[in-house]
Amino acid sequence: MKFLSAVVSFENLHEVRRLCHWGPVIALSVIAICSTMAMLDSIIWYWPLDTTGGSVNFIMLLNWTVLILYNYFNAMFVGPGYIPLGWKPESQQESQYLQFCRVCQGYKPPRSHHCRKCNRCVMKMDHHCPWINNCCGHQNHAYFTSFLFLAPLGCSHAAIIFIMTMYTQLYERISFGWSTVKIDMSAVRRVQPLMPFSVPAFAATLFALGLALGTTIAVGMLFFIQMKVILRNKTSIEAWIEEKAKDRIQYYQTGEEFVFPYDLGGRWENFKQVFTWSGTPRGDGIQWPIHPKCHQHTLTIEQLKQKADKRVRSVQYQAVEDYNGACCPVSKGLHTFFRTPCTEEPRIPLAKGDTILATRGTKWWMYGDKVLGDEQMKAGERIRGWFPRRCVEKCHYDTAASDNTSEKKIN
Repeated sequence: MKFLSAVVSFENLHEVRRLCHWGPVIALSVIAICSTMAMLDSIIWYWPLDTTGGSVNFIMLLNWTVLILYNYFNAMFVGPGYIPLGWKPESQQESQYLQFCRVCQGYKPPRSHHCRKCNRCVMKMDHHCPWINNCCGHQNHAYFTSFLFLAPLGCSHAAIIFIMTMYTQLYERISFGWSTVKIDMSAVRRVQPLMPFSVPAFAATLFALGLALGTTIAVGMLFFIQMKVILRNKTSIEAWIEEKAKDRIQYYQTGEEFVFPYDLGGRWENFKQVFTWSGTPRGDGIQWPIHPKCHQHTLTIEQLKQKADKRVRSVQYQAVEDYNGACCPVSKGLHTFFRTPCTEEPRIPLAKGDTILATRGTKWWMYGDKVLGDEQMKAGERIRGWFPRRCVEKCHYDTAASDNTSEKKIN
């Protein structure tokens, strides 16, 4: 038990339920298929017990699997770190610069955001990842990024094994007309393989090769995206906030200069904020080292400005058709069915007469907040998501920017 707890840290035993989700099921299935087929093909192609090269190849393959699973499970079970429920700043004066979360009944410290999936405010939230069925944040950012780095390397190694196995087994059986393409395989042919390379084995190897190459490309791209924000000491959400800040300043011509507060000026310094030798990230997840031109609440003040601007720009709509919240509603037209937003963001059911404050949308769908009653507001309830555009009509009187409606908006 001590060994298991040393490998994976469980915050609570019920965290094991995170495995019961399509994301981890698919991710672990891909890892299991590629690893198992690579080991079997290594026995066929490069017998590990009689040659040094075969032994090194097999040991490296085992190491990739162990390291990938270690970082994957730590990213899932260690978690991002959550803000304590009902958290308040030490100084009451600082609360005016922070957003209040009605669900967690506390203020949001800098860099934290509320995750609808986890139903908690997350420290330095980057995004909610379906593949680990958890958020990527302060405490598991290094584990998650290490997984993104190791998975393409392990899959690339496995892909080489798959290709060489098929080449060596089919070279003498089928003539491809590649008379000039010859590889000296005398070192790996000293021992005949114990396992026959049959048609099912060829099909399984080809399938595993496709998984390995696809994973290498897809996960490799995610790794470069993560490293891009890490080297600037940002998260994906903060990169979006910075972009909106520049748009707001340009739109209103305020003459402000927005300096991202957490960029310490050097890539190595930014890198060390996430990756440490101990594996434990620096800081407590609430206070952060900042740029000399900024202070702790530079980003939170900008978020409050963007929230206020969002209220002003929101447009009030009223539902004229019922909508049951289906992801791809057939009854709302073919365009609505086939043009559904490709996102995990929720859909909200509508009834005739409901009022919605829309903030963005496409030609066939809109995104916004449903205006709720006082009792629902006090309970911290918020209904926000996508709905078909054909189900609503714009109100002739636009009160979205009025003080009364603004008070009903939830931060």
